[in-house]
Amino acid sequence: MIKHLGALTDVAALGTLHTFRDQDVLDVGCGPGHLSRALAELGARVQGFEPDPVQAAKNAQAPAVEGVRFHEAPAQSLPVPDACADVVILSRSLHHVPVQHMDQALTEAKRALRPGGLLLVLEPDIHGQFSQLIRPFHDETTVRAQALAALDRAASLFGHVEECWYTTEARFDSFEAFKAHMIGMSFNSIVAERIELPEVAAAFEAGREGSGYRFTNPTRVRAFR
Repeated sequence: MIKHLGALTDVAALGTLHTFRDQDVLDVGCGPGHLSRALAELGARVQGFEPDPVQAAKNAQAPAVEGVRFHEAPAQSLPVPDACADVVILSRSLHHVPVQHMDQALTEAKRALRPGGLLLVLEPDIHGQFSQLIRPFHDETTVRAQALAALDRAASLFGHVEECWYTTEARFDSFEAFKAHMIGMSFNSIVAERIELPEVAAAFEAGREGSGYRFTNPTRVRAFR
């Protein structure tokens, strides 16, 4: 039976699935490292891996946080020894891995896990409000389907697989703030001209809530042991 956890932040949702204190965690495809830092606040020892050199450089230059180390490396080739981690997380990152490397990325996660370790893969639902908002200029339908297919294949690597869902939300003060957010994710290579489409502006306006804008997105968590 698939569990539905309700409306939660990423770290709150993951905290219902596992206790992170004193755990060695690999955050693979960590982006700007928000989840890495949040897990460190829960007492985990976290290594964040980001393949995009621009974002990886930003992570390296950011103020140090106790319990967090950042590296530049792709998911399919992690510079870590075998059986070094209690938990490996791919948070909305598997669909960014080149399709020809998705299976290897999950095999790498398995290699890095200690016996009995936990792999958590988060993938957003393509039908969520935020996914639909960005679809006209950043359509991830195909790559997300490919990521789910890779997850299905990865089940054979593990003895136990579970799935649950929760809902996140994205809030913005203005359309300009939304554009800045999307352009700031250098790994997506999005420019302003691609966002400034009438259908995107209309979809954004439909998300108005009070003085700001709000968009929900259901998120799938596939847990492998």
